[in-house]
Formats: sequence, C-alpha cells, structure tokens
Amino acid sequence: MAVEGTTGRVTRRRVRTRANLLDAAFSVFAAKGFGHVSIEEVCEAAGYSRGAFYSNFSSLDELFFALYQERADLIAEQVSGALALDGPGLDVPAAVDRVTDVLLLDRDWLLVKTDFLVHAARDPEVARSLLEHRARLRQAIADRLARARGHTALPAVLGDTDGAAHAVVAAYDGVTTQLLLDRDVEHARAWLKQLLTALLTDGSGTPDHSQN
Repeated sequence: MAVEGTTGRVTRRRVRTRANLLDAAFSVFAAKGFGHVSIEEVCEAAGYSRGAFYSNFSSLDELFFALYQERADLIAEQVSGALALDGPGLDVPAAVDRVTDVLLLDRDWLLVKTDFLVHAARDPEVARSLLEHRARLRQAIADRLARARGHTALPAVLGDTDGAAHAVVAAYDGVTTQLLLDRDVEHARAWLKQLLTALLTDGSGTPDHSQN
C-alpha cells in the first residue's frame, strides 16, 4: 500500500508539474512568440528545473504542440456547450452572443494560435493537427445548425449546414486578424456578432422562417 500511495503522489505531482509548465509556457509564448522562447525561459516562468521540463516534454516543439492541443480542445468544448443551450430551434442572436464570448475574450490565445498557424504552414504533420481542430470546431457548429433544421432556416446562399459552418469560422478568422492588430476586443466582439447574425439570418437578427 505504501508503494501505491507513493506512486499516486508522484503521479499527481507530475500532472501538476506538467500543467504548471503548460500555463507558464502559454504566458511566455504569448508575450514573445514561438521561436523566440527558450526552454530556460519556460522553466524560469514555471519555477522548475530543466530536469522537470524533460521529464514531461522532449522538446519545446512538443510542449508547444501539447499547449495548442489542450487549449484548442477546451475551446471546441466551450463552443459546443454554448451552442447546446437552446431547444430544438436556434435563437441565433442568443447563440451568437454566447459563442463570441467564448471565442473572443483571450487575445493571448489568438497570438499563440497564430504562431501555431505559421508553424503548421511549414510542417505538414503539424498542419494536420490544426486542420483536425478546425474541422472539430466546424462540426460542432454544423451539428447544431442541423438540429435546428425545420425550426430555423438558413440563408440559401450558404448552401447546407457545412457551408454555414465554414462561413462562421471564416468570419471569426477575419475579425480576429483585425483584433490582433488594433487590440479592440469590444469592437471585435460587436462586429463578429453583427457579421454572424447577418450570415445566419436574413440580416435583421430575426430568423427567416419563410423558407420552411
């Protein structure tokens, strides 16, 4: 039993160390950018030695990949949760409000995600991971729109629910690019809400049921 208890404490400590390294790396990567950060800087920010780093990650690339995967999975879950709160129909303005709150609050995440995008553009294996995350995000949106069919019509120009989901993600990409440059979170949130409402309704904020 003593061995099992000790093993449990070691495992919990290692999980905590890994989480602390990821949190510290997030702050350092957001501040300096991937490619301008050393293992020593991450260790210093987390308060750990290089030994602690290498007991969890083989390289800075592996840590960066794990960091992106963790945050991307969390955001996909948050978006799915935000979209699941309505009944059979879809209250577009309310859903847009919830999703934009999830997607736009963290500028540091956008900085890290942009670094990951540039990194992925040069590495096909990393690109596959990024494409998988974006596909999960689009699928969560498409699934919700599909559940609302028969209750809430989409503009015909978007085609099917997959087309609408692609349009939503494209709108988010455009607005967040501007946000990275002007740092105006409130304007970005307001603009994304207007844009998504126009995309998913007749533009007035009220779903168009005339196609049903």
